[in-house]
Formats: sequence, C-alpha cells, structure tokens
Amino acid sequence: MLLGVPKEIKIHEYRVGLTPDSVAEFIRNGHQVIVETSAGIGIGAEDKDYLAVGAEISNSAAEIFARADMIVKVKEPQKAERKLLREGQILYTYLHLAPDPDQTQDLVDSGAVCIAYETVTDAQGGLPLLKPMSQVAGRMSIQAGAAALEKEHGGLGILLGGVPGVQPGKVVIIGGGVVGFNAAQMAVGLHADVTILDRNPATLERLSNHFEASAKVVYSSKSAVENLVAQADLVIGAVLIPGAAAPKLVTREMLCTMQKGAVLVDVSIDQGGCFATSIATTHANPTYLVDGIVHYCVANMPGAVARTSTYALNNVTLQHAIAIANKGWQQALSDDPHLKNGLNICAGKVTCEAVAHDLGYNHVPASQVLAN
Repeated sequence: MLLGVPKEIKIHEYRVGLTPDSVAEFIRNGHQVIVETSAGIGIGAEDKDYLAVGAEISNSAAEIFARADMIVKVKEPQKAERKLLREGQILYTYLHLAPDPDQTQDLVDSGAVCIAYETVTDAQGGLPLLKPMSQVAGRMSIQAGAAALEKEHGGLGILLGGVPGVQPGKVVIIGGGVVGFNAAQMAVGLHADVTILDRNPATLERLSNHFEASAKVVYSSKSAVENLVAQADLVIGAVLIPGAAAPKLVTREMLCTMQKGAVLVDVSIDQGGCFATSIATTHANPTYLVDGIVHYCVANMPGAVARTSTYALNNVTLQHAIAIANKGWQQALSDDPHLKNGLNICAGKVTCEAVAHDLGYNHVPASQVLAN
C-alpha cells in the first residue's frame, strides 16, 4: 500500500501524521510512503530523515492525495484538502465531525473511507487514540489558563499558586476524565485551590482516592456548576461524549456571576465546546472576551507542543495503521471491533451513530458497510 503524509495546513499546526521511525515500520512491512516536503519540520524531522528510512519526498500535497491509497494526518482535513480526497481512498486522522457539518458533508461527498482516531475504542471502553492528546491538552490547559490570568492578557492578575500570605487561585475543572485528571494534576502541582466536577460515581471515587485532600471532588449538578463557576478564577471545560457534540454546561447567564478577568479554557472545543459562549480560536489569536471573561478556545492545543504530541500520538496510532495497510481496511476493521468503531464515514454513508444523530444523517452501521 502507498501511504501519503501531507504537511498539516491548519493554522499553527506543527504536528505530522508519521514520524520517521513510524515510516520505517511501514517500509519494513513492505509498503511505500510519500511525505510532503517539510511536513516534519515542526517536530525536528527534516526531509533527509524521511529519505534515510526509505520514504519518497514530494513538493506537492495534490500529488500525495492523488497517488496515496491511505492518507495519514493529525488534524481534520481542511476544505482545500477535502477537495482532493477520492472515492475509496482511506483517510486516517482526527475528524471531530459532530460540530462540523461542512466537513461531514464534504467527506460524505468524497466517497472516501474516513477513520477517526477519536472514536477508536479499547477493551476497557476507553479511547486510546484520543488519550495521549487529552493528556497533553489537559496539562496545557492549566499553562494556558495561568497565562491568561495575567493582567497583560486580560486576566485578574492572579498567580494560581499564590504566595505565602496570599490565597491561591481557584480552579474549577468540569469533567473528571483524562483531560480533567491531567488538568487537576497540573493545578494541584502549582498549589492552586482545585475542585473537580463529574457525574460518574466511579470517576468521583477514583479522583477522590487519588487526590485525597489536595483537590475537592464534587458531583456535577447544575447548581454545583453555577455556584463553583461564580467563585472560580479559572474554569477548565473537560467534557467529552465520544463522537457527539459537547453539552453546553456553562451558560451565558453564568458569565454574569463571574469576576471580570476570570478565565474559561474550553478543551472540549474540538467537539463544539462546553461553554455557551465558546468559539474556536487558533494559537495565532487564542483568546477573546465575552462580558469581561477571558475565553481560551484553541481547537488544536497539542499542536503547540508538536514534538511531544506527535511522538505520543504515533505510539498509539501506528499499530492500527499498519494493520490497515497490511490487511486492507475491510479486513482490518472486520478483525478488530475497536478499530471498526473508528469508521465515521464510508462510501458516502455516515457510520458513526453520534455524528449521524447530531447532524441529521441516516445512520448506517459499520458492520452493514463491511458486509456489502
């Protein structure tokens, strides 16, 4: 199989679909890889590094899309890239379709086989291909929030950890999954006053046992969210419903109860955001104000730490990609029900139930597509 690795074109996205080490694995398995020139520069991988392991280098993204049997990316294909996809071509990347009707329609129209990292599952019910980027984003959310709290950036002028004689900043984390847990670890490490909200009893128990007295763990009722958001200096949105649009848990009305200069960091923005006032931003212009509240809603947070993120991502995506290349997508998905859950769109049909529900498409189960 010929795999294609185009350079990411989303604003300030420095990750790359395959590292040179990953390319070498495909070559050892008898496949060919074509990489767009400078695709790996953001992680310190030069064209010569890809050539050294047997890849071909192309100056043209259009050539890569035209020739490759499978496109391996990081972020969802941008509009210009979606025009280059063709019927039967495999797209293996993050998609986050539920809040993005334009992308969904373009992928349906392309006839491509679209496998989304974020809906591939594991035997424990987790999302192993999403997990490393959730870990990165969770940790980065505290860094980003701490910077946004600085007066220069429109914040309250609060140091999260405080100093002797001055109270630390109050951090409220909505969602106790991978993002929320990693955000809490960072915030606790800075000696902030941390509260984590979640609705799952098992999650609440796990968080409570882990953090003990260093963080408060609270059941996420509407009144609890309202009360805690009103007191917070920094709120982290860390809510995820796999494949579906994120619920809006912080309303516009709640903003009026917050201190001017408080900060909202919406890590759920890839799935539409969990704050009613969230609008996706980029690393070029990451924040904006609504009612005096600073919003940080960068949709590709891990792209800022591209080297760490790319290697962490390849650690979990490579095994499935090699299976697809070795067996073909139909056999690979038939053999692995967890990989099959990653199939979101195939030959013009929406195979992810959450995406179909949120965007009004007829849901065609992946098993039905594979049976044809």
